[in-house]
Amino acid sequence: MKSTKAGAISGCVIWFIVFGLLGSCLVPAGMMIGGFTWMTDFAVQTLEPLICPHGTTAKFRTYATTTNDEFGTPQPSTAYVMQCVDANGDVVKEDPVAYAFIWVGIFAGIGLAASAVLAFALAAPAGVLVSRALNRRQKGMMAENIEPE
Repeated sequence: MKSTKAGAISGCVIWFIVFGLLGSCLVPAGMMIGGFTWMTDFAVQTLEPLICPHGTTAKFRTYATTTNDEFGTPQPSTAYVMQCVDANGDVVKEDPVAYAFIWVGIFAGIGLAASAVLAFALAAPAGVLVSRALNRRQKGMMAENIEPE
């Protein structure tokens, strides 16, 4: 009974380690993909039901603005705004930031879910590798402690 409990605990520890390693790669990769794709038509179609009121259509509007560089000097910039437009063409709602955070968050969540699934798939092979490495080290230490007769 004791070895089953120890095996379950060590399996969970290995799963958390594998999950952390995979998550540290896949979550930022998902955020990067979300950052590259937030201005696509697919993003607009996906986020429209989440952000816009019923009966409106989501569209992006760009406009010229300025931003300050590291020295405080104004520099030309382009701003993006998601607008919810009704059938008459009137803007019902304007969202300058939340749509991008939601879109990037969706891809970060996909990366986190993929990390969890892959951690389950890779925890057993990782556990075998760890146990083999520990057994080799223990055998080597036993051989070093034997005194010649």
